[in-house]
Amino acid sequence: MKEKLDLILKNGLDEIEKANDLKSLDDARVKFLGKQGELTSILRNMKEIPPEERKSVGMQANVVREKLENAISSKQEKLEEENLISEMEKERVDITLPSKGTKKGSLHPLTRFNNKFMEICVEMGFTVIQGPEIDTDYYNFEALNVPKNHPARDMQDSLYITDNIVLRTQTSNMQVHAMETLKPPFKIVCPGRVYRNDDDSSHSPIFNQFEALVVDENVGLKDLMKMIDTILKRLFGEDVKMRVRPSYFPFTEPSIEIDATCQMCGGKGCSLCKGSGFSEVFGAGVVNPKVLEMSGIDSKKYSGFAFGPGIDRSVMVLNKIPNIKYLFRNDMRFLKQMR
Repeated sequence: MKEKLDLILKNGLDEIEKANDLKSLDDARVKFLGKQGELTSILRNMKEIPPEERKSVGMQANVVREKLENAISSKQEKLEEENLISEMEKERVDITLPSKGTKKGSLHPLTRFNNKFMEICVEMGFTVIQGPEIDTDYYNFEALNVPKNHPARDMQDSLYITDNIVLRTQTSNMQVHAMETLKPPFKIVCPGRVYRNDDDSSHSPIFNQFEALVVDENVGLKDLMKMIDTILKRLFGEDVKMRVRPSYFPFTEPSIEIDATCQMCGGKGCSLCKGSGFSEVFGAGVVNPKVLEMSGIDSKKYSGFAFGPGIDRSVMVLNKIPNIKYLFRNDMRFLKQMR
């Protein structure tokens, strides 16, 4: 048995030394030390060895196992180092060669549209303000003339954190904060993310709004219409046509929806505009006197109007994007097309 163990050690060391890759090294390990290996077979049949020889055979078998394991470990480290050096050689970069150039990034289409809209409003004398995306029920609803149990709350699909804390459903919450702190006259715009429990090809639970508010003496619907007409021409071009529809918002009275020539089809009619040639751009209206009064503004002296686009929908129309999800996937193929 001693000679057999010596032969296993000799043959094992030879095969380990000849192994030129990790696979052949593992094959050698399995052959001699695996469950069906030559050394394992001897240890499994120790009961067949005479009792007086078992101790010496067992000790020798353990020595053989230890030497084979050490040889395998040493060889494995050597092969792994050789593989690493080989990979590094393949990936060697000659820094003296001319550069292949760098890829230039660009702003996201949502950011570009948002910046353009803010630039137009700032040129018209507006101040940009931002505020909390998590707000109280009072600022998001009650101060905008939407008391509890009001039917308009069902239109919002709100996402509540507690009974009194909500992810804002519109940036109008910032209008209330502004009216409580600013003295009329003022013009503000409130860009930001808003949240609603809504999800389909043209809606997302997270989307972007951009609301504008003007509070001054003797301002009304005529001023609102003129300002929106100017902004639409700046956004979409001088040839854009505007369509006005009556609507309902608790915080404005009267309330209107502003449609503009569909940029997807150029007014010819498509699936996005449902064949009408117009797509919805703004919600707008004259500020409800109740909203002014609740924020501490004298509605007999001052009036106001508010308007704002859904940024995401406008970007979809301008860039002919069929599904709002593309704006949030961070897919490089899509973003490269939008540069």
